[in-house]
Amino acid sequence: MGYSYLAILDLGSNSTRMVVEKIASDGSYEEVTRVKEDTRLSEGMGPQKILQPKAITRVITALSKFQQLYQRYRDIQIIAIATAAVRQATNQKAFLAQVQAAIGVQVKVLSGDDEAYYDYLGATQALNLKNAILLDTGGASVELGLIREGHKEELISVPFGAVNLSEQFNLKDQVKSADLFRCARFIQKQYNDIAWFQSGRNLPIVLLGGANRTLARVDRTSQAMTRIQDFHGYRMTSERVLNWFERVLANNFQERQAIDGLEASRADIIVGGWLPLVMLINLLDSERVTFSESGVREGLITEFIQKTKVRS
Repeated sequence: MGYSYLAILDLGSNSTRMVVEKIASDGSYEEVTRVKEDTRLSEGMGPQKILQPKAITRVITALSKFQQLYQRYRDIQIIAIATAAVRQATNQKAFLAQVQAAIGVQVKVLSGDDEAYYDYLGATQALNLKNAILLDTGGASVELGLIREGHKEELISVPFGAVNLSEQFNLKDQVKSADLFRCARFIQKQYNDIAWFQSGRNLPIVLLGGANRTLARVDRTSQAMTRIQDFHGYRMTSERVLNWFERVLANNFQERQAIDGLEASRADIIVGGWLPLVMLINLLDSERVTFSESGVREGLITEFIQKTKVRS
């Protein structure tokens, strides 16, 4: 059986990631490398939506490291994508040119609809989803979807996430009640414009994205579970989610850093990262959440294999 390799570079708003997959001629695949750097590309963009020089440097440094890893594999194809931070950036073109000059790769900027679609594709390939709401909380956007009878009925991307909410509403350290209220109102207003939410009442919420992965790790760590990172398909009651949110809200930045399972690099954005979920639970009156480790990158792999089969 023949093999080839596929590397996916994901230039996210909070982190830059790479996976390398070994793909067999029968369409099966296995992950051989996974790496992540916390690059905070959306940091300091402000209302002008300008990617900042320090953030750009962090991303290009990470990509250069990744290049040294993926170049070890023969017959490798590269897919590079960027999401909300680059999608929103007024200096998008200059940034993409810098990336291409640094590693010789052209980056595709996903639309919000694209990102939500790949989330749906990745999650449904990995979980047996019948009726559910999808929520992917990233650094500068959230993607939402309504799944009915295993098929996508609605998909949408909304331009707020863990990093930009935390910056805009001063949620990084000890949170003031007025700031939390302003942020909650802001999210509520965005959610009120999504008419199909009424069809999602009481449905379970399937969670993707870095902020939500952190929630799974924190909860599993607190229960001394083995294989903390193995959270695919893990379920939590909404009550436990709200209890964890209450705890991080009561803690300041330093205290959050000490919570077992919570990456220190996320301690300043975790309130902004979990609030979209908390608001969604209250809006939909959902009783539980389920975590999916498969999302955009796995959706891209699935599409790549499907296209390769058609060509062959």
